[in-house]
Amino acid sequence: MSIKKILIVDDSPTERHFLGELLTKNGFQVQTLESGEEAVARTAEIMPDLILMDVVMPGMNGFQATRAISKEEVTKHIPIIMCTSKNQATDIVWAKRQGAVEYVVKPVDPQELLAKIAAL
Repeated sequence: MSIKKILIVDDSPTERHFLGELLTKNGFQVQTLESGEEAVARTAEIMPDLILMDVVMPGMNGFQATRAISKEEVTKHIPIIMCTSKNQATDIVWAKRQGAVEYVVKPVDPQELLAKIAAL
């Protein structure tokens, strides 16, 4: 799969900026959203090739948003990489059960993230 358009979902303006800059510099088109609710509501309209999803957000968390996006017929094919400070093994297992294909722990290592995207 060729990844061109990436949707970043994170409530932190700093993280959105950091990830957005990193990905833009590496040739990706980037769009950002601030909440799980926005991601669920707008993913079908945006139709990204990949979603980077934070876990800890007010309201709907990233696990819930990932589960909702992964179950929708029109968006279930979109790979989701969880991008979060939660680093417990149980969090990784739970993320994959919700539909995530990969898991990256913050602070994000740029090379690790780019390698995981390239592997998709």
